[in-house]
This record gives sequence, structure tokens and C-alpha cells, in this order.
Amino acid sequence: MPLYIEMPKLADTMTEGTLVKWRKNIGDKVSMGDIVAEVETDKATMEMESFDDGILHEYLVKVGEKVPTGSNIAVLLAKGEKAPAPGAVPAAAPAAAAAAAKAAAPASPASVGKTNAPSTAASSAGGRVKSSPLARKIASERGVVLETLSGSGPGGRIVARDVAHANPAPASAARGVAAPSVAAVPVPPAGPNDTIIPLSGMRRIIADRLLASKTQIPHFYLHIEVDAGPLMKMRADLNAGADPASGVKLTVNDFVLKAVVAAAVKVPAANSAFNGDSILQFGSVGLSVAVAVDEGLVTPVVRDAQVKSLRQISEAIKDLATRARAKKLKPDEYQGGTITVSNLGSYGIDFFDAIINPPQAVIVSVGAILKKPVVGANDTIVVGQRLAIGLSADHRVVDGAVAAQYLSELRRLLESPALLLV
Repeated sequence: MPLYIEMPKLADTMTEGTLVKWRKNIGDKVSMGDIVAEVETDKATMEMESFDDGILHEYLVKVGEKVPTGSNIAVLLAKGEKAPAPGAVPAAAPAAAAAAAKAAAPASPASVGKTNAPSTAASSAGGRVKSSPLARKIASERGVVLETLSGSGPGGRIVARDVAHANPAPASAARGVAAPSVAAVPVPPAGPNDTIIPLSGMRRIIADRLLASKTQIPHFYLHIEVDAGPLMKMRADLNAGADPASGVKLTVNDFVLKAVVAAAVKVPAANSAFNGDSILQFGSVGLSVAVAVDEGLVTPVVRDAQVKSLRQISEAIKDLATRARAKKLKPDEYQGGTITVSNLGSYGIDFFDAIINPPQAVIVSVGAILKKPVVGANDTIVVGQRLAIGLSADHRVVDGAVAAQYLSELRRLLESPALLLV
């Protein structure tokens, strides 16, 4: 029986992929681990490995074509196996099916080269979803609805790894209660001078995730104003003493990022996520940083940021941002963050409130540093430098007092920036 290479699910948010390039030709021998193709997801262009050995017999997808995850894109034959009869090979699902795939629950991480199997959760004759005991235990603990998953085990059986990579369902869905629908306001018909811009994969994911965030997460907002004078002086001193040959300068954002991480260590309740019937408090800080790219926004992650120095965080985020704009990030470089920073100060925005990046509970918004009159010693009016910072928090996880404590620590660190060098 031939093996079918499928469009893999290379990221949690991926519902379809674009075949960018075939790296193996028809008739080539394919070994496990070989790169067979390059696939563009909503956030990156990635190499696709084979998980089986065989001979590449037939392409089912053309270069440049978009297909939903799980669709057959090529055929592998085992050594000595006869080619299937013409028309016997199932074609790849058409790109139009991506809309249906988007509405469906996330599939398990796809494997390349597995035998053709249905993409929905397999059920026994009695209607019970086929799953391992461990998978059921993990699903119960994480609030994952098994009926929404696709199994990667034998016969479509849902196993532990399928549940581990799935997103917890909203509490109402876990109880079998339909989520309230939001009526869409119709858009007026396009006029002769209007331009219709099709949604890219990235823009569609942004729309879906942020709609879910604003409708399912109870946001609340707090704001502080930081005296940025000490920070600006220390930044100037450090940059003046740096090696000119390196060409690397610390930015205001670098100090903010380091302070956000240090404050999360001091107030760990802010470094948490809502997890159905529990709150998951993370043991390390995955620092997500919003980076603007051509098609929208990416949030690459600096992992274990709590053990990194100011300069290490600076270098890491510059590298991640450069590769994010080139769509060269790997999924583990933009997934798994625990707290996010969004900085619009360089765009001249004084202050703003950001939308929480689910499943995180906190996002920090950073505005521009402004010169303004402030009250100094002996009630004199002096010119000060002020930085506006906002905090958007998930009230299911973080209460107002905790958020205030976090911002207080963040202000203390930024106004005494020498603490960030310790």
C-alpha cells in the first residue's frame, strides 16, 4: 500500500500551507529525515521532513498551491512496490477546503509519510472516541475536548501527544454548552474605486485569535508613567562605552524587555495562564515580543529570558525580529511565550492598550518617551522624560492588586536601571 505525504501541521495556528518548492524529484529515493519540500505557513517558510523511506512516485500538489493541513500532497512507494493504478491515488483537497479546515478543531501535529487516514477523530461502533487512557487523563486535566481532535495513533486513535499539543477548550465548550455567536455586520458592496485584499494566512490567524481574545478573555487595563531620565542616561553611558566596531547599540526597548522579565520573576502570578479548571503558573519566562511584518504581526519568543542578561536579550530579539521579517522562524521560536511586550513608541504613539496574546494572561504596552513639565524638588517645575506603560490582564488569572504590584515592580526597575545589570 503506498504511503501518502501529507501537508503537515507545522504550528498550532496553521490550517493550510503553500508548497513553495519540491526538494525531491519524481523517482528519487527518500529516506527518513530527508527534506522533501519547503512549505510556507502563516508565519514562516519551513523545511518538511519525511518520516518514511520510499521512492517518490507522484506529486499531488503543484508549487505555489495552497492546501489544508492533512491533505495528501505526494505519494511514496516502498522498495519493490508497484505503482497504483491511474486514478487510484486520492488527490489533494482543494484550496477552497481551507475555510472548512479553519473552522474545524486543530489537528494533531502532522507526520509526513503516514498512510492515508481520516482527518477527524476516529470513533468506535458505540460512538465513543478512540483514545488511550493517558490521553483521556491529560485531556481531563487540561480541559481538552477529545471529539475535536484527530488521532495520530493506530487506526486514528488519539494518543497523549495529540492532546499535549491541543489547545484547551473554553469552559462552556468543555461542558457541552454552545458558545454565544456574534452577529456579523454586513460590509457594503465594493465600489469601482475600492480594492479587495484577500486575507493572507497570517491575517486570518490574527483575526481569529484576537477576536477570541477580546470575546473570551475578560480584559482589564492599568497604566503607569515612568521617569525615564535615569534609563536614558544609563543607556547613553553604556552605548558610549561599547566597542564601536560591534555596531550594536542598546535600545530603550531592550531595557523595557529586561525589566518586564525581571518583574515577572518578582511577581510570578503575572507569568501565568488560564487552564480551564486551574491556573498554570510558569516556572520560567518566555518573553514574547510583538514584531511588525509585511502581512501583520509575529511574536517571537526569547525562552528562559529570566537567566539572560540585558545584552543577551537584546541580541536574541534582534536576531529573532530579523528572521521573523524574512519568514525564517521555526515554530518553537514563536510559540510557547508566557508574557508579551508590544512597543509602539517608535511610531510616535504616546500610550495604548494592547489585546492579550492568548493563552497568556498579561501583555505590556509601551509608548514613546516624552519630554514634559514635571514637579521636581521643592515643588519646582522642571523638564522631565516620561514613559507611558500599560498593562492588559486576564481577570480570570490576575486580579487588580497583582497587576498593580507587577507594574509597581516594573516602574522600580526602570527608574533604577542599574538593577537590570545585576
